[in-house]
Amino acid sequence: MSKTQESFASTISSEITATLRDAIITGEIAQGSKLSETKLARDFDVSRGPLREAIRNLEGMSLIAYIPQQGARVVTLSKELVLDIYDAREALESKAAALAATNMSSREIDELHRIIDAQGKHMRDNSNAYIPAESDYDFHNTLVRGAKNKVIENALLQRLYYLIKMFRYQNDFANKSTSNSLLEHRQIVYAIELRDPELASVTAKRHIAHTRARIMRRLNALNSANGSKANN
Repeated sequence: MSKTQESFASTISSEITATLRDAIITGEIAQGSKLSETKLARDFDVSRGPLREAIRNLEGMSLIAYIPQQGARVVTLSKELVLDIYDAREALESKAAALAATNMSSREIDELHRIIDAQGKHMRDNSNAYIPAESDYDFHNTLVRGAKNKVIENALLQRLYYLIKMFRYQNDFANKSTSNSLLEHRQIVYAIELRDPELASVTAKRHIAHTRARIMRRLNALNSANGSKANN
């Protein structure tokens, strides 16, 4: 295969990856669904090569998993998995905040200020409405990149955050950040601006822990409600 052909195949694979990634995150492709290479190749009108590369990419994002005798299936976000994801996020993002306090440039800190100022304006203009999800992602992405640690960046931005987006998108209660979140964002930036790694770590850890606790309460309530319906 020539370099031109390889580049074309890689482009096609990237496009398929992005399309399938978004379909999985939004729930268009349901959790637990089997990915049929034959059907997908027909749907995308492509050969198996680029498609298999796309499936490998999705596996690397933790959005799908290979199950023996079953093939590739979309991950199922059980309560246990979601809480494990937030435990991992708490550990990694608190470390990222500590590193950001040392490694983040002044320009990057200014970007964090710009993001949270926009969040505050949005809430004021919309009667304390929730922070838009994309703005919340921008804040955390900027923070993690500011840590300047490629291992943490890859673990969060290329794996865990996709699962978190999937969970939040498919569960409306988890897709809303309150005024408390805005205050905690400001506290994190303040600690980074002070160049205080310990304070940055503590504030980031507390922020994710609060989110995890809120999600756990809601999942427990939903499980209880579903249990009551099953018994009636």
